[in-house]
Amino acid sequence: MAKVRLGKELAVTVVNKIGVLADMSKILAAEKINIEAVAGYADVNNQAKIMLVTDNNGRALEVLKKNNYNNIREAEVVILDLDNEPGTLKDITAKLGLQNIDIKYIYGTACSAGCPAKIILSTIDNTKAASALK
Repeated sequence: MAKVRLGKELAVTVVNKIGVLADMSKILAAEKINIEAVAGYADVNNQAKIMLVTDNNGRALEVLKKNNYNNIREAEVVILDLDNEPGTLKDITAKLGLQNIDIKYIYGTACSAGCPAKIILSTIDNTKAASALK
């Protein structure tokens, strides 16, 4: 069964260079801030966007800004903890489709059987999406 909640992610825009994510991870780890989900991509303008969900976004935002990561946006997302088994993603995306809720983007984490997968969604209506998935 899915555990669903509205939450926040930090979207950090950086210069796309080797070692940026390693540096950010080091900074957060030193402050005992756990990264619960991460996604990233580079664009054509030599910039990259790194999206993070942490166990303490407020503190993570403060620490990253203190270390000159200044282009950070906090955004609402839907956070799901799902059973890690075949068909679970199919079920949640079908529910969103039935409610005509468009997914803008999705990312997640998983581990071997026995622990939940964490899925992060941004949709056209996160409140409606969270309600549809409960």
